[in-house]
Amino acid sequence: MMTCAYEDPNCEIGLIVGTGSNACYMEEMRNIEMVEGDQGRMCVNMEWGAFGDSGCLDDIRTIYDKAVDDYSLNAGKQRYEKMISGMYLGEIVRNILIDFTKRGFLFRGQISETLKTRGIFETKFLSQIESDRLALLQVRAILQQLGLNGTCDDSIIVKTVCGAVSRRAAQVCGAGMAAVVDKIRENRGLDHLEVTVGVDGTLYKLHPHFSRIMHQTVKDLAPKCNVTFLLSEDGSGKGAALITAVGCRLRDAEQN
Repeated sequence: MMTCAYEDPNCEIGLIVGTGSNACYMEEMRNIEMVEGDQGRMCVNMEWGAFGDSGCLDDIRTIYDKAVDDYSLNAGKQRYEKMISGMYLGEIVRNILIDFTKRGFLFRGQISETLKTRGIFETKFLSQIESDRLALLQVRAILQQLGLNGTCDDSIIVKTVCGAVSRRAAQVCGAGMAAVVDKIRENRGLDHLEVTVGVDGTLYKLHPHFSRIMHQTVKDLAPKCNVTFLLSEDGSGKGAALITAVGCRLRDAEQN
């Protein structure tokens, strides 16, 4: 957020969608209960990956989400992040493929040892398989690299599964962002809000369709907000430097 705000003063939200996911935004001080004073705004680190840990997302979580969560290092936590971020999407796909194979829809009903291996289906394979430039034979070649010898029909089903998982991730992420921008608009009593979101993360940058679907979801769910997404490069490093520079300037001003 700080890195992009240096380029665009309208940037009041930061988002990362990579291996993990998180967001921050500028909240009105009058709504910050733990700090005195009502004037101005404060940056809030949402830790939004933990959204749903209370069970509020259970209605939209699938058996595949629950399987991924159960075998993760932090079971029961970061449930929203596990539906969105790059660390988990490939594992969701793998669990769906196992289920489909058991039902006889895939790989002639034969579950290979490779498919049983957790973490084997990396999220980068989703990006490759979903590429519009990739023919089914190339999808089949990727599956063969993973030790999954399938037919062209199998390749079609796998590509459809990858598309469904990444589309849902982008839409769920977009829904969260739509809620944030609409909250900012309501906080300020505006009929219409113009705001910029600084974004970083490999999933957002490298997946062929994620960013487009997420942008459209925000547009659909927050029609009173005109949201611009600005790609951040080395956001953590530059942002930390900018905050330090501002802090030093404020300290020097107080001393003088």
